[in-house]
Amino acid sequence: MTEIAGLVLPFFGLIILGYLTARFVEHPGEAMGWLNTFIIYLALPALFFKLVSRTPIEELTRADFILTSVGATYLVFSLIFVVGLYVRRNTIGEATIQGFAAAYGNIGYMGPGLALLALGDAAAVPVALIFCFENAAHFTVAPAMMALSGGRKENPAVLAFGIARKIILHPFILSTLAGVVAAFFAVQPPLPVQRLIDYLAQAAAPCALFAMGVTLALRPIKRIPVEIGYIVPAKLILHPLLVFMALSLTGNYDPVWVQTAVLLAALPTATNVFVIGHQYGVWQERASATILITTLLSVATVTGLLYLIRSGALPADLFP
Repeated sequence: MTEIAGLVLPFFGLIILGYLTARFVEHPGEAMGWLNTFIIYLALPALFFKLVSRTPIEELTRADFILTSVGATYLVFSLIFVVGLYVRRNTIGEATIQGFAAAYGNIGYMGPGLALLALGDAAAVPVALIFCFENAAHFTVAPAMMALSGGRKENPAVLAFGIARKIILHPFILSTLAGVVAAFFAVQPPLPVQRLIDYLAQAAAPCALFAMGVTLALRPIKRIPVEIGYIVPAKLILHPLLVFMALSLTGNYDPVWVQTAVLLAALPTATNVFVIGHQYGVWQERASATILITTLLSVATVTGLLYLIRSGALPADLFP
């Protein structure tokens, strides 16, 4: 257990330090702008490029792994969406944000750092694949569902173009595609450029986690939504369990790939869920509360999952 604490404490410690710094040091929220720009446009793209470009190309084409992991995520999304729409009698927009709160984990800021720290470089490829394809799905589903809700009346062609543009031009996806090209042709940047990429990649996790803590502090809980009662267990327990069962049922995967997918599914709600809610004026405060609560509780759930993984108690396949 000491080993697990050594993995988790620095990781969640950076989030706590960011939170405490934002609470006790007076700075306007806009001061986070350049740090977020550095993380999104430089540090994390450099990390994804570095990881993918050094991977054999055959490992980057596992469509079965991609479809299974993303499919399990959207099974959780669909379940919570149906509960929100038909049980809670919410609007399509509100049910959509609730579905994302249960299925959209913090795989960008938290995923790469924790997976690589806990599982080593072998986790790099599944992290990159899950991140790219899940985000492509999220960028597609969110505006489409909001258009269905009637919140925005947009021409279908304009909507489709906007979705495609958001997916294709996202810096994380562009950097991953560049990494795939480099892996396919088996080329690496010149040494000085490679060192610059390494420096940026090393800064990705600390800066992202600190920024996440600051962001949580700037969005205090004003009310705890009733929906928390089913969204939190769906995100922290049901999501990783379904991913584990789906991967066990559908293929013979490397144990590290399965563990990586389960670990990413166990992460708390992504801050992007608040961004989506804010963009469309739907479920904003409650999304913020969900992010904070799932992040706090994930300290216990993610620690427990890491213990199961590192102790060997979590099998690589439920159905060997």
